[in-house]
Amino acid sequence: MRQVPLEERYETLTITREGRLLTITMNRPDALNAADAVLHEELAHVFYDVAVDPDSDVIVLTGAGRAFSAGGDIPWMQTAIDRPDSFEQTAREAKRIVFSMLDLEKPLVARVNGHATGLGATLALFCDVIFAADTAKIGDPHVSIGFVAGDGGPAIWPQLIGYARAKEYLMTGDLLPARKAAEIGLINHAVPPEELDAAVAAFTGKLLAGATKAIRWSKTVTNIELKRIVHGVMDASVAYEALSNRTEDHQEAVNAFRAKRKPTFTGR
Repeated sequence: MRQVPLEERYETLTITREGRLLTITMNRPDALNAADAVLHEELAHVFYDVAVDPDSDVIVLTGAGRAFSAGGDIPWMQTAIDRPDSFEQTAREAKRIVFSMLDLEKPLVARVNGHATGLGATLALFCDVIFAADTAKIGDPHVSIGFVAGDGGPAIWPQLIGYARAKEYLMTGDLLPARKAAEIGLINHAVPPEELDAAVAAFTGKLLAGATKAIRWSKTVTNIELKRIVHGVMDASVAYEALSNRTEDHQEAVNAFRAKRKPTFTGR
């Protein structure tokens, strides 16, 4: 079967290589790399695609411009409200994204160059090792837009920082400065922005110089229990998110965002 080269396969993702290091860049900088229908679908494929790429051993995930990813695109959210049946595809893709990241044997490193919120935080936190600029903020503010944090947050946050802290941040939607995130174990490293590339390069270089199969399989066995937990959570998680997609509070939050005002929630 003829395959289109990875570098030519995507519309909203850019694939670059440096030796056996492959970098995936979310490339919607004008939208702060927020996911629309196209980017979400491509994210549901790219980690399966790089898994079988014979010319790479280590993967870096990052964002173009000043953000890592601002989560979901507001016009795309409105489309899901207007056509709730379309959320079935979104739910399938949401599971594929996190499952494919966990199934990927190659080390996956997050280069969090700017804010990572909502789905953006999920993408960063499902990476194996997370480097962030200390000017970045990380959080899952689904609730601030009347939405259940269903795309992976309830699965990964408790495993990283415990249930009490995870519930605090998922129920409030508060964002954490990168240094605070590193202090509590949500991410690995927070460094000055001008040192981010060097820090990522030093770490990925160490992996590239190591025993490739031993590194891959060490990751694989470490992920076994995490995969069991995540698979047990995601069906319910996206189902509750689909329910919240139909609420008046979610529509109000989308309206408020567009009008640049605070939402008035009614619990409906």
